[in-house]
Amino acid sequence: MKQQIAYPIRNSLYLSITDRCTLVCEFCPKTHGDYHVQGYDLEMDHRPEVDEILQSLPELESYDEIVFCGFGEPTLRLKTLLAVATEIKKRDKKIRLNTDGLGNLVNKRNILPELGAVVDSVSISINAQNEEVYNQLCQPQLPGSYQAMLEFVRQAPAYIDDVTVTAINGLENVDINACRQMATELGVKFRQRELDRVG
Repeated sequence: MKQQIAYPIRNSLYLSITDRCTLVCEFCPKTHGDYHVQGYDLEMDHRPEVDEILQSLPELESYDEIVFCGFGEPTLRLKTLLAVATEIKKRDKKIRLNTDGLGNLVNKRNILPELGAVVDSVSISINAQNEEVYNQLCQPQLPGSYQAMLEFVRQAPAYIDDVTVTAINGLENVDINACRQMATELGVKFRQRELDRVG
């Protein structure tokens, strides 16, 4: 069976370009061996290269936006993400990046100027109102992840016009109101997600 790279949800087309992640979130279905989103099987037998991703795209006219999001962190494949996004922008489509906000930490530099050149909006999973709860729920693999994520959120509006942070309602110890207040203080939008509702 051919690997699923592009998958539509509502009026958006999602692109799954990696299965690697910088977090091992206890609430992520992948952590428990389930790779399904809205009926699509996103399990990978290889990480697709630029040409394969572009060839997987259907006609884009009917989609409002193209979203880099799957069961992995897209910025772990930054060169691939930027190359694909650059080609999609030539087709005059809006691009959104869903990320854990650790791209600068992983790539050891500020990648936001490069993202800002091709990404119209970014959704960043903050997941918790403090570092203790974040570490408990997200189990980051790199030291300093929580502070790096917050710094990414702080810097993002200078490069990307539409910045939203998200947290999941229903997770143990997560204070949604506190997360919403954090978004206000950081000068970005907030979106509440719901536990066990993926996609």
